[in-house]
Amino acid sequence: MNRRDFIKVVSVGSMSLFLSGCGLTTATDKNSDKNQVAAANTDNEKIQTKATGDKMKIVVINSSPHSETQSTSKYLSQRFTEGAKSAGHEVFTFDAANEEINPCRGCDQCGMNGPCIFKDSIENKLMPKMLEADLLVLVTPLYYFGMSAQLKTIVDRFYSRTTKLNGKKSIMMATAWNSADWTMEALINHYETLVRYMNWNDLGKVMAVGCGARSLVEKSEFGEQAYKLGANL
Repeated sequence: MNRRDFIKVVSVGSMSLFLSGCGLTTATDKNSDKNQVAAANTDNEKIQTKATGDKMKIVVINSSPHSETQSTSKYLSQRFTEGAKSAGHEVFTFDAANEEINPCRGCDQCGMNGPCIFKDSIENKLMPKMLEADLLVLVTPLYYFGMSAQLKTIVDRFYSRTTKLNGKKSIMMATAWNSADWTMEALINHYETLVRYMNWNDLGKVMAVGCGARSLVEKSEFGEQAYKLGANL
């Protein structure tokens, strides 16, 4: 299937974590349907029981340009990784913002089955790990209501192995300064469309709104949610 055939609109999955801000006042949701989704999502911790019972190979893709100690989204991935390792899973972490990566040129030399013309860190370091992984975890700060350019670069390069990356499990984690009820809508829709196109099994989302600083996300409930998401795999 050509990338241009992506379906444009998909509803928010009920297996996501879409919670209130970091100690901030929860934004009032005026849409009754969204209220129902939010109510269901607060039960995610109960729903996310052992997904497989088997030890998995997990690839975590960080995309924040900030340091390990300053980044809000990397904090979530750190907590998730702690949880996943505590459950015995193998975790490989890729730092997209500080690796040599190149955007897809749309040249189709890969024929959607590799190899890519770029012999960069995506092709040589990340792709082999993704191909053998059971679970892919996409982690990003929210930039203009979408994923970072670094993560989008990785996603576009999925094209070189579209079929082989099909059918995997996936998780999305993101942090945002804003705490309005619509803050994460565009990102969630994009992710859900990607899940549908790639035939992935979405195991959950941590959407940390109101977390514009490391101190805020560290004091929030989102770190614990990320940890439990990893530990309950």
